[in-house]
Amino acid sequence: MQGGIHFHRDTGAHVFPLHQLPADIAGFVNRETSLNRLNALLEQHLGDDGTSRTASTLMAAITGAPGVGKTALALHWAHRIRRRFPDGDLYLDMRSYGSGPALSTEQALDIFLRSFRVDPESIPIDVDERAALYRSVIGTRRLLILVDNVASVKQIRFLLPGSSRCLLIATSRGMLSSLVAREGATRLTLDVLPPEDSVRLLAEIVGEDRIEADNAAANRIAQLCSHLPLALRVVAERTAGRPHLSLAEVADELVDEQRRLDTLASEEDELTDVRAVFSWSYRALTADQRRTFRLLGLHPGDEIGSAAAAALVGIPGSTVKRRLQELVDVHLLQEVTRDRFQLHSLLRAYSIERCQRETTQRERTHAIRRMQSWYLHTADRARQFILPYSHAIPLVAVDGIQIPPLATVAESTNWYEREHINILGVLRQAMDLGQYDLAWKLPVVADGFFELHSYWREWKQIHEDGLAAAQAIGDRLGEASNFLCLGDATWRLGQHHEALEHYEQAHTIARQIADHWLEGFALRGTGLIHEELGDTSRATDYFERALAVFRASGIERGEGMALLSIGKAQRSGGEIRSAVDYCRDAIEIFERIGDQWSIAWARLPLGQIYDEMGQSDEAEASLRAALRIFEEFRDRRSEAGTLDQLGGVLKRRGDIERSRDCWTRALEILETLDETHAESVRTKIAALAM
Repeated sequence: MQGGIHFHRDTGAHVFPLHQLPADIAGFVNRETSLNRLNALLEQHLGDDGTSRTASTLMAAITGAPGVGKTALALHWAHRIRRRFPDGDLYLDMRSYGSGPALSTEQALDIFLRSFRVDPESIPIDVDERAALYRSVIGTRRLLILVDNVASVKQIRFLLPGSSRCLLIATSRGMLSSLVAREGATRLTLDVLPPEDSVRLLAEIVGEDRIEADNAAANRIAQLCSHLPLALRVVAERTAGRPHLSLAEVADELVDEQRRLDTLASEEDELTDVRAVFSWSYRALTADQRRTFRLLGLHPGDEIGSAAAAALVGIPGSTVKRRLQELVDVHLLQEVTRDRFQLHSLLRAYSIERCQRETTQRERTHAIRRMQSWYLHTADRARQFILPYSHAIPLVAVDGIQIPPLATVAESTNWYEREHINILGVLRQAMDLGQYDLAWKLPVVADGFFELHSYWREWKQIHEDGLAAAQAIGDRLGEASNFLCLGDATWRLGQHHEALEHYEQAHTIARQIADHWLEGFALRGTGLIHEELGDTSRATDYFERALAVFRASGIERGEGMALLSIGKAQRSGGEIRSAVDYCRDAIEIFERIGDQWSIAWARLPLGQIYDEMGQSDEAEASLRAALRIFEEFRDRRSEAGTLDQLGGVLKRRGDIERSRDCWTRALEILETLDETHAESVRTKIAALAM
């Protein structure tokens, strides 16, 4: 919905080494046998100098029941050995056991490739090609890769590095049998802690003196916690805050709680071993803390920020931050990064259980609605900074929700990057719960981010969902808006026939509801496809129809974009003088409304036309004006393309040194973005020396 202009984000150079491991686990206890086995595996495979003693990739699969400490062991070991991998460490949570959908293989590869600053435009859509690029980027580097919460080997097979100098650690509740049998991974299956280690973990938090005062009671508590590290930490934290209570009294309370909840236990119930511990700690919370904990389970993502939590719970941001920290302090919540929080999968299951039992359906619905509305309004505020001339749609009532004070393009982009997985989760949740008004609006306001940042598959999917939602409630504006976005997405994916159908649907509905913005850009989108298919005459007809709609409705940016498209078509048809006039008229409009980005994109073809006319001074001035804007917006690919064109203009003028300087600068950028284009520029530089 950006008027046919496709944007490219700043990629910069590859960044090494990467250090993505979360913080080590505080108070990690024992597991010496497991650590020794993992260390022996590493020494068997990798020399001190980093050379591999075998030809295969080193892989360790840490498996076991929920709450047994798989992630803690993997992180602790990874931190101890990370120095052996000087090119860095990667971390990814596959989210297989949360409330929302797990990461797909495509998404996982995309995240890793973006970590290496691979240009999003260069990331293939096909999973095999994406995996090949991932292996190429890794190359022969010495990397430690930790993939957490894996559901199946199929989910991560494409993430396996091809280098024998890398280490991949995977954690899973499953056995990952084919990773062991087919890929040669070493499996380490964790059991619960031995009794003595369970007591040591209690002592780390409660204090040695209290444990020594009643070791028998400490062992009894450990047994009541089923020797699970997660349960032990929850009990220990609450016990530490009650120094007046003896360990024997704590054990008695846990027994009473277990008896009270025995009717809930079943053989298939994953909470059987921990429900009594969680309930004992939960009932000690204040009413406000309990409500916060319950509602957190309604969030559809793996992580939640405090601002989203404030909307979910329906309280001010300052208050929710305090409550979240109180839950962190008693180990019922984890702060994974600054102001980002996560429920362990078992605690999430318990949170949802308590919410279903203690919260009415009406309150749950209102909480979810507040949270989804927060995402919609925040996404729209970010849209206004990133793409201020994109289509504005009516939103939903905010009911006192506090929207983050985003004030710049950078802040808005960072918010989207941080939340885009949650946005996908919120959209799926809205579809599942029949919140169809939110479900069609959210894709429309978030459209530009998914296009600008090249999330191609997700971009198309969100609008397919948005269209279905709009059709479910008969919202014609929602239908037209999502049809237009689907036209853009399918065009970008090279699906021209589909794109034409989507644009036609958008145009038909837009005329019926008299939305001239959608009508005009649907016409222009249709013209752009015909132009791409080589039918310049037909394309020009659509551009002129779009221009008439925009002018009649006073939509200035649309008018400018239509003029620019006509100008480019005139150039293709050999009408050079006319092309110049159209481009100048477009630039005049963009300057009048202050649309810097569109000015740059209009300056590019104008510079090319001037060059073809032999007016090198005008060509240079136009291209340099575009270059300054691309540099300001840190659009590296467009900067490189403009420098390449400028180098050609200067060479044809005979200014060889400045031409070489432009091409050299372009090459420095393109070597990190586009090797094919980079080779073309290298050839041009080499030809200057002949």
